[in-house]
Amino acid sequence: MTDWGWLVPLPVVLPLSAAGLALALYRRPRLQRIVSLATLTIVAVVSAALLVIADSGPVVVEVGDWAAPVGISLVADRLSALMLTVSSVVILCVLIYSLAQGREDGERFAPISIFHPTYLVLSAGVANAFLSGDLFNIYVGFEILLAASYVLITLSGTRERIRAGTIYVVVAILSSVLFLVAIAAIYAAVGTVNLAQLAIRLPEVDPGVRLVLQCMLLLAFGIKAAVFPLSSWLPDSYPTAPAPVTAVFAGLLTKVGVYAIIRTQSLLFPGGRLDDILMWVALATMVVGILGAVAQDDVKRLLSFTLVSHIGYMMFGIALGSVHGWSAAIYYVAHHITVQTALFLVVGLIERFGGTTSLDRLGGLAKMTPVLAVLFFVPAMNLGGIPPFSGFLGKVGLLEAGVELGTPTGYALVVGSVVTSLLTLYALIKAWNKAFWQSPPEELPANRVPMMMVAPTAALVVVSLALTVFAGPLYGYTGRAAQTLQERWPYIEAVLPDGQRGEGESQRAADDAEVGG
Repeated sequence: MTDWGWLVPLPVVLPLSAAGLALALYRRPRLQRIVSLATLTIVAVVSAALLVIADSGPVVVEVGDWAAPVGISLVADRLSALMLTVSSVVILCVLIYSLAQGREDGERFAPISIFHPTYLVLSAGVANAFLSGDLFNIYVGFEILLAASYVLITLSGTRERIRAGTIYVVVAILSSVLFLVAIAAIYAAVGTVNLAQLAIRLPEVDPGVRLVLQCMLLLAFGIKAAVFPLSSWLPDSYPTAPAPVTAVFAGLLTKVGVYAIIRTQSLLFPGGRLDDILMWVALATMVVGILGAVAQDDVKRLLSFTLVSHIGYMMFGIALGSVHGWSAAIYYVAHHITVQTALFLVVGLIERFGGTTSLDRLGGLAKMTPVLAVLFFVPAMNLGGIPPFSGFLGKVGLLEAGVELGTPTGYALVVGSVVTSLLTLYALIKAWNKAFWQSPPEELPANRVPMMMVAPTAALVVVSLALTVFAGPLYGYTGRAAQTLQERWPYIEAVLPDGQRGEGESQRAADDAEVGG
């Protein structure tokens, strides 16, 4: 363990410990709120510290001091630290939003005693998936966050939410089974699930077997990331959940799947054997998703389809297989997490104010609540790729990488990206005109919107703008992350310094060695 290694497990350990404490305090909702807020604030600070520290090289901690590959390694490199930092900020902002909503609504829509422990478990699962240096432990992280999401998506137990939750659970279980089967097959083929050791051993496996293993992982992660044609479950599942739950799902859960694809494609399966197929998948995801968005008359469903569509941009960068493409994809993931979450939070405010998310029933919001108008307009234009916002910068980076590739498929993706961006802008402008400019068909209830719900939403909008202001340093960081991904050896050597085992050693193993000596 390095000098800063003790920081690495905290984003996992702290929320899990706090979840147990929050559950024990189920009769004391005020203390639950304090525990959750304090814990996630500390996690955000720790994540930001790891973001800076990891820029000097991967930070590795071996759980229980068991040396890799036998023990489980947690690894904070540039990619995982960036994803962890952005996700921690988003989770904290959504928590503050949900606390304000809870104060207004009581337990009518979300039983507080259940919400806080579950939300903290979700945070731990996301962090574990990002930090794990072990394929099976990534699966554990997925299952932790999915188990928590099963509860969150069905909060309040309405018929619509139970139906949507059932679909979500079935799809999630299917992807988890595929992932588990893939892990079993990989272990049977190479005898390890440690990512660094897999990176060394998989090239020695028969190419046909290796291709099958790669396809199995891509299929499992593709379902989690909502990549077309594995995305039909998402638009029916997300819009029915409470606003903060929908926001954190839209911002994070699919990105965990995208992160897993980036990590495994770069570290375990270099060479790009499936890159051409992934390019066509990316193009189909972009186009089909945005065509679905254009056809919607409910703003929640519209944003759910844009979520699917913009996963295609991330797959575009991954499929290019170049440092430039991976760098743009990582930047776009960070951008999309903040912008998509902010938009869903704004929609929650719109629903509270106007009593609906149907574009046919909304209208005149720009005059009645100009603050909401600004909060919707800024991230909407950002998502649509209007310069100089981060969405524009991310898309330009992807387009440059596609042109740099210089193949017919690359040019097709460039054209598809531009068309998708224009259709995204059209869909969002249509929503803006209907909800904010046109007169409402009937008088809206104009309910009060708590300032403590507006504040975290505005904070996320500011964070999305910060990605624009600091685009230069951030692109430099993602470029270094992408370079490390392509080189692979910095990650491998950090986990397995001698190519065989890590530096940790349990006390029991040391005692056995002394006895044997």
